[in-house]
Amino acid sequence: MKISTREVEYVAHLARLEITEGEKEKFTSQLNDILLYIDKLNELETQGVEPMSHAIGVTNAFREDKVIDSIGTEQSLINAPDARGEFFRVPKVID
Repeated sequence: MKISTREVEYVAHLARLEITEGEKEKFTSQLNDILLYIDKLNELETQGVEPMSHAIGVTNAFREDKVIDSIGTEQSLINAPDARGEFFRVPKVID
């Protein structure tokens, strides 16, 4: 066992968590499994392996920025149910 129930109780106390006896046993088992897996990973030979931020190569999927004309005020207000000048007229929401 890499971690004891007493250590789980201590961490729960520090985090101000109230856990039941069943939860203590469950968390002890789960944390022990995690720590044992980390030990297994630490056995791997990683000398000369470059650090990675992603498991696969990531490329930029965005399109190139191009400057284009906007649709303009008149065109944007064509389907407005109630336009006033160059603005959309909406119901009052603040008294």
